[in-house]
Amino acid sequence: MRGQPDILVNTAEIELWPHGLLRARSNHDARALARARHVLRRKRDGRYLAADLPEGLLPLVPRLAREPGIDAALDALEWHPGHRRPGIERVGELPLDRLHERLEALGLDDSYGERTGLALVAEPEWLALAGFDRFRRPLWLHTDAARAWRHLQAAAGRDGVVLEAISGYRSHDYQLGIFERKRARGLGIADILAVNAAPGYSEHHSGFALDVGTPGEPPAEETFESTPAFAWLTNNASGYGFTMSYPRDNPHGIVYEPWHWHWAPVDAMAD
Repeated sequence: MRGQPDILVNTAEIELWPHGLLRARSNHDARALARARHVLRRKRDGRYLAADLPEGLLPLVPRLAREPGIDAALDALEWHPGHRRPGIERVGELPLDRLHERLEALGLDDSYGERTGLALVAEPEWLALAGFDRFRRPLWLHTDAARAWRHLQAAAGRDGVVLEAISGYRSHDYQLGIFERKRARGLGIADILAVNAAPGYSEHHSGFALDVGTPGEPPAEETFESTPAFAWLTNNASGYGFTMSYPRDNPHGIVYEPWHWHWAPVDAMAD
């Protein structure tokens, strides 16, 4: 699979990352990653599970065979978007597994979606590398949104405006982790829900949404609206298919987020 575009292959429990984008946490992992084609990464905590070497799979954790989701991940090693015929861009979606389990962990149920008007959002089966975010992390987006983001960013640059990605795709498990970390800092669920959609309901799950910033501005702060970057987005983003999802007084109970932008095909937006 070498020579193929950088692609994250997604399964319910495990992601398959191109080896060169991961940072090793030990010398043992570093040696394995240096020779791997892909690395199996547990979604709920980012733990490296195994390296896909030319001679076979090298476990990086004990009892790999008992790892939840390992069979689906191994099946995914046999399938890769790089094997697709040229020109085929369709990206499937993962089933909405364990949704109730994640909501119950936060004391929520199906009424959350009804109350907020937020739709359930499935994760894509694979995502394309759209560059890197402000923190030098790989930025994963749906393949069409990745292309649109690169065009948008380049157009802003030609006008002397620097746009930085703050974050893109997030899994359901990652979204749950955001809530758990904020609760550990003493925040209540209601306060968190004003800023972060519940797991399963965030636009970030789709790979079509990203948070945008600009150098010198703190990430995900309302002050972004006073920057030339925001003014440029307001005037130009729609031409590239991007719209701001959460304006002031939006009906979803989410705070005003001038940094959060969602991509949809331009023709779909016109319907």
